[in-house]
Amino acid sequence: MKWEKFKPPEPDDAMCCFECDLDPHGCFCDCDDLDEACSRWLKGEPQKPDCALPVFGAVMDRLRLRLLSGDRRVEISMVPALVLLPMLLRLAALHFLLGLVILTALPGLVLWYYYATHRKKGRTLFFLSLALFSLAYMYFLFITEILPRGDVSHQQLVTVTTGVVLTLISLVRTKRGPGFVQPSLADTHSTSTNHCQLPDKDSASQKGVDQSVLPARPVEQQTQSLTAKGGRCPLCKVVRPPRAGHCRICGGCVQRLDHHCIWINSCVGQANHRSFLLTLLLFLLTSLHGVSLVLRSVCPQQNLLTALFYCPGVYSQYSSALCFTCAWYSSIVTAGLLNLLVLQLINISYNVTEREAQLALRRKNGQSRPCGLVVDTGVYSRGFCQNWAEFLAMREPVDRPSSVLTDLV
Repeated sequence: MKWEKFKPPEPDDAMCCFECDLDPHGCFCDCDDLDEACSRWLKGEPQKPDCALPVFGAVMDRLRLRLLSGDRRVEISMVPALVLLPMLLRLAALHFLLGLVILTALPGLVLWYYYATHRKKGRTLFFLSLALFSLAYMYFLFITEILPRGDVSHQQLVTVTTGVVLTLISLVRTKRGPGFVQPSLADTHSTSTNHCQLPDKDSASQKGVDQSVLPARPVEQQTQSLTAKGGRCPLCKVVRPPRAGHCRICGGCVQRLDHHCIWINSCVGQANHRSFLLTLLLFLLTSLHGVSLVLRSVCPQQNLLTALFYCPGVYSQYSSALCFTCAWYSSIVTAGLLNLLVLQLINISYNVTEREAQLALRRKNGQSRPCGLVVDTGVYSRGFCQNWAEFLAMREPVDRPSSVLTDLV
């Protein structure tokens, strides 16, 4: 709740305890529950089973940073990526078995966290912070550990640096917004016109009324064609164009919705699908080039294809072991994003979005194509070349979404 100094709160606002002096009947904060939980914790008494999540939410809501633009809430989901990732990677570089256990458990922990947050349909900065910090930390180790060895030329350094910068620029363009469906004039007047009824044609003709002088159709009926094609969103109450869908995480309808990507903490839609594909491609090329340079420096006697699996003596020096462990970590991340890129390329080739494929599987009206990698709905596909031409020439929506729906983080 935003407290303004010279403006009294509305009667329905939930006030905090220090505001209850103004209106003791309108105090509905959770400070008493928080005080009781702290008292139980200090006394060593067991907590109530139904108060853990509310108390945790209250504590997280009160963790704020004072900035020039105002107080900003501290996102606890960013802490694991910023603290645990470097600690686990440095721990994995101590021994081969530790590295095997940690690098095997990391993908499982990430998947567990994904399914845990996906069920709640809430936005989280964990995956975006993990991706950004992984890119920054790998580049930092490349500069501090690999570059001093003298095995990297200036041209290779410029190539890696350029790849990192272009990836970040493309990510910023992707975060500008997926293209939310903006409310139209028909949606604005729908509440005032949905009860209007036109006079019956037969009754009007029987009474001798000229049809040409009848009042014009309401705006709601004028948009029935759009409603039939795209449908009206039951949550946003807007007329959706064809292939648009509602994202419960972002809280809006997105034009040509593909999916909600956890790695960018935003939807992928008509406005940012091409930049999202470019971000994946730049990241993969930069990562593959960086991993190859690291393996050539750490395991110069081995072939590049076999150095990742067999590099004798790499754990004899901690610096080499750390670089080798980070090369393995980067390879795991690259393999996951490569799978996502391949799926995206196949979907574009068949002119189908991920949302349409999931709906087709649910309704059992689609056909599985090569190795079950894509579900061909057969609705919008016009051939390989025509599908790619349509994707590359796809226009971005004119109206940009509001910063409330999506921002840089």
